[in-house]
Amino acid sequence: MKYLSYILITLFTTGSFSYAADRVTGKDFVTRSPVLAGHAMAATSQPLATQVALDVMKKGGNAIDAAIAANAVLGLVEPTGNGIGGDLFAIVWDAKTKKLHGLNGSGRSPKSLTRQWFIDNGYDKIPSHGPLPVSVPGTVDAWFMLHGKLGKLPMSEVLQPAINYAEQGFPVSQLIAYYWNRSTPLLSKYPGFIEQFTNNGEAPAHGEIWKNPYLANTLKTIAKEGRDAFYKGKVAKTIAEYIQQQGGFLSVEDLADHRGNWVDPVSTNYRGYDVWELPPNGQGIAALQILNLLENFDLKSLGHDSPEYVHLFTEAKKLAFEDRAKYYADPEFNQLPVEELISKAYAKKRLQLIDKNKAGKHFPAGNVALSHGDTIYLTTADKDGNMVSLIQSNYRGMGSGMTPPGLGFILQDRGEMFSLEAGHFNAFEGGKRPFHTIIPAFVTKDDQPWMSFGLMGGAMQPQGHAQIIINMIDFGMDVQEAGDAARIHHTGSSEPTGEMMTDGGILNLESGFSYPTIRALMRMGHKIQFANGPYGGYQAIQKAENGVYWGASESRKDGQAAGY
Repeated sequence: MKYLSYILITLFTTGSFSYAADRVTGKDFVTRSPVLAGHAMAATSQPLATQVALDVMKKGGNAIDAAIAANAVLGLVEPTGNGIGGDLFAIVWDAKTKKLHGLNGSGRSPKSLTRQWFIDNGYDKIPSHGPLPVSVPGTVDAWFMLHGKLGKLPMSEVLQPAINYAEQGFPVSQLIAYYWNRSTPLLSKYPGFIEQFTNNGEAPAHGEIWKNPYLANTLKTIAKEGRDAFYKGKVAKTIAEYIQQQGGFLSVEDLADHRGNWVDPVSTNYRGYDVWELPPNGQGIAALQILNLLENFDLKSLGHDSPEYVHLFTEAKKLAFEDRAKYYADPEFNQLPVEELISKAYAKKRLQLIDKNKAGKHFPAGNVALSHGDTIYLTTADKDGNMVSLIQSNYRGMGSGMTPPGLGFILQDRGEMFSLEAGHFNAFEGGKRPFHTIIPAFVTKDDQPWMSFGLMGGAMQPQGHAQIIINMIDFGMDVQEAGDAARIHHTGSSEPTGEMMTDGGILNLESGFSYPTIRALMRMGHKIQFANGPYGGYQAIQKAENGVYWGASESRKDGQAAGY
């Protein structure tokens, strides 16, 4: 029945019915042209945030200032995906030094909490909500790290637009109203949520003006007193007291000890383009592993809507995700074989496991010698050539539900991603960073910036990164077409939390793939189901050889790319 419903929906959306307002240029599926600008560009998941980023750059700020300002606004206008209760990762191209900088702004687990405590109290996995999955929020510290290294305007000016919108209000956009309404029944049982994120228990409606005076006050404190106001001052004390009152373990010491890390991005070369990701504890290198495998096939001749391409992509994803489940974790607690995992030689070994005609049901992780959620992604670029690729999230939409009194934000539940399996790389330990799904990406060509991009959506992210690259390099799509094209989403692979892939998982194909392709994939043994909405959210800025910025935004979200 699931197969039949998928086929009927696909025929309705891609068969004899044509799209409205057929375009005279570009691919028939594309929603709009790329946005072009010669001076500066911003692409975010909310138009208000995009405009703030441009305003900051028009005032003399750079791409780093603009990214921080936009992120602060997104935490207000899109609380269903991010906020200062979450973590942040970024890749920044510094035009002055012509160098990429990576920032891991993820927080650590409470030091006083142990894996044994969970076992002794009857847990077989870490819960998704409440106080136990809460880890230290790293976003505010990451803002100040970015700003201290590369920022230009005073932080008070950078955060002022978010403060203004929090005090004066903003109209809630369509998709955010939808997800806010879905989250409210689940999170309303936690103290502080109803008071700070509902109108008498109801989520704000699409188009309703929403204010968050609590968040405005918190941002004012941060703007005036700096990052320590969040990690060592009244804010930290409020967070710790609240969490411990709910039965959690996060302490003022955990918050005070937090520091993000500057890291070196890692890359693989895909058909002449260097694709850059951050190393674990994130999942970025899975995209590089997928690309290394698929580089061995002539994807261009196969075409985007072909069963052969979709099959090869899915099998490559399965292989990469088995390594992801085993090896991706906090490098401060493990010796991780990153260099070998993203090597061409390793890809050649793993390639032998792919059957070109049959879907794999089970794959082992590689033998390497050792020496859900929602998210926001944004990218900015300025007149000097600086470019920022930034991603930020609370995990599981609005996060843990833990809403400290009077602060105006919800704490993340990233700790759910730890495993309780003894000896696992990602096993829970106090003071450890969990496996992370959020990943920014960057591409260079001939040591020059070519594209800053990201694609939101849990385990969809590395799958989406690889598909964007393939769409542009193999299938010749422009930066907007690459995001609008129908996406492949495979679920059911083994996970870093300990779950194992069973019977090959499930293949979701977005509307746009043809019925003959779907039928051929089913004959290969793929289990195909219709899924509504797990295909991620994309933003990108590409830099052309003549210096013009090409911006793209996600047609599936409420976003906007704009420039001047």
